Amino acid sequence: MTIEPHPLLSAYYADRGERVAFVRALFDRTAGDYDRINNWFSFGSGDAYRRRVLAKAGFGPGQRVLDVATGTGLVARAIAKLQKGDGKIVGLDLSAGMLAVARARLPLDVVQGRAEALPLPDGSFDALTMGYALRHVADLATTFAEFKRVLAPGGRVVLLEIGRPSGAFAYGFAKLYLGHVIPALARVATGRDGAALMHYYWDTIDQCVAPTVILEALHEAGFEDVECRTELGMFRNYLARKPR
Repeated sequence: MTIEPHPLLSAYYADRGERVAFVRALFDRTAGDYDRINNWFSFGSGDAYRRRVLAKAGFGPGQRVLDVATGTGLVARAIAKLQKGDGKIVGLDLSAGMLAVARARLPLDVVQGRAEALPLPDGSFDALTMGYALRHVADLATTFAEFKRVLAPGGRVVLLEIGRPSGAFAYGFAKLYLGHVIPALARVATGRDGAALMHYYWDTIDQCVAPTVILEALHEAGFEDVECRTELGMFRNYLARKPR
């Protein structure tokens, strides 16, 4: 059964078959500006937050890590700091433009591909990460099955995400800031493509399925120790482990 992370967003693509091409082109066009926009988005705290979450999840030296939807390598860079030169990181992304930026900023192996069909061997990684991109896949069930396939027994998954706040005030603030302020800043500083990226970013957050759906999909894929940790009502970290 297909489990979409959000319904079809007809403002961006006419049918589901166009989703992959739309997402690839959007991120290709905005790769050079992505880190700057992300820094505004996170009030400059993103790097410290990513390192803290990953350290708490047990990332460190000696691990083989696959960073899915690596983008410009923000999560991969945080992992590299925790590894201190001892370990391997592979960054995978749909967008060639994003991979070019990631490779320029961090000496990691990069692979162009989709989360739903990872072009990598079975059992080849000790851990897998995905930063703020689960909303961009076509099917959670297929994606999580692929995650489990490429992990070694006992391998861990850590998915950093942003979810729609539940409270009315928090939701109103998030909608104003993420849905209007950040796109406006992006338009002034980077042009129409940056604004389009941030509008799409907010709409996927706003329309994303509930955390319970994501947790159930991880369970159904065969993961154990599945949990969701939430900070400030909207920053969600999904954790799971492949059985030993």
